Amino acid sequence: MTTSKTRPIVSLCFETTSDFEKNLTFLVTLIIQSPENAIIVAPEVCLSGFAYERFDEAAAFTTTALEKLQQCVENRLLIFTAITRRENSFFNIAYALHRSEILHTQGKTKLFTLGAEHEHFTAAEESTISPFIFEGIKIGILICFELRFKTLWQALDGCDIITVPAQWGKLRREHFVTLTNALAIMNQCYVIASDAANTDTTAMSGIITPFGGEIRNNGERALISHYEARTVESMRRYLNVGIK
Repeated sequence: MTTSKTRPIVSLCFETTSDFEKNLTFLVTLIIQSPENAIIVAPEVCLSGFAYERFDEAAAFTTTALEKLQQCVENRLLIFTAITRRENSFFNIAYALHRSEILHTQGKTKLFTLGAEHEHFTAAEESTISPFIFEGIKIGILICFELRFKTLWQALDGCDIITVPAQWGKLRREHFVTLTNALAIMNQCYVIASDAANTDTTAMSGIITPFGGEIRNNGERALISHYEARTVESMRRYLNVGIK
């Protein structure tokens, strides 16, 4: 059962360049321009791209960026992923930041072999995929390719919002739209999907409601809508499929 009130939700869509500092500066600008209590989702590895030849540099930059983002996010919640070193391995880690805290972290469990991710990243354990609670809102995260695995959808059963930070290939554009729409309808929840605006990605960021209504990117850097607890509750009463 949801307990929160209405809250702005924001899906970002912007290009990830090879200039890490430029990417961070642009992300900070978009955060500051967002409503002061928004839930914001940014594209997968938006600070660096996959940067396979610069992993050490990218992981070091993640540490610096986290400090700056924690300072600027204030009362917003920011969800994004970044290249992160843990001991002698590199992971693609999703972070949820609020004020000066890291509320939740979650590693990518399904690595995209067509993009050679498995040759560079270590996959996290599937058991680490679990929702977290933010001010009464139950939030889940699926990172890009994870969207294709139905068992991972089940791990997020009962979420009020599912976020999808992605770098989704342009050739599979309709798959991204269809799967994110279906995720919202199947789970009777909001989905905030954020894809990059690179030459090879879809740029089809979107916000989908529990009833299946959607808005999609049309050149905007930020899509803004609202989460409403009563919409989730209403859908689950209207068509009771056992989601708690």
